Amino acid sequence: MTAQSSPNPRGARSASRAEKPKATRAVPPALIDQNQRRAMIAQAAYYRAEQRGFAPGHEAEDWLAAEGEVDAALMLGALPIKS
Repeated sequence: MTAQSSPNPRGARSASRAEKPKATRAVPPALIDQNQRRAMIAQAAYYRAEQRGFAPGHEAEDWLAAEGEVDAALMLGALPIKS
């Protein structure tokens, strides 16, 4: 009995890896332009307020939640960073 091996199984595996799109690189919030980060947070806070119908009294809550969302997205590389 002889064992048959498939032709270059490792080559096929690495070729499929090369075809995947590159993921965005995570950027810690402290390493991006702070004005850009602040603008992202302001936009996210605006959208939160808009969803509530701009009811007053939740500004700080919206800002802090938006800040957490933006910072988490930056750490995961989920937001595009403009240079």
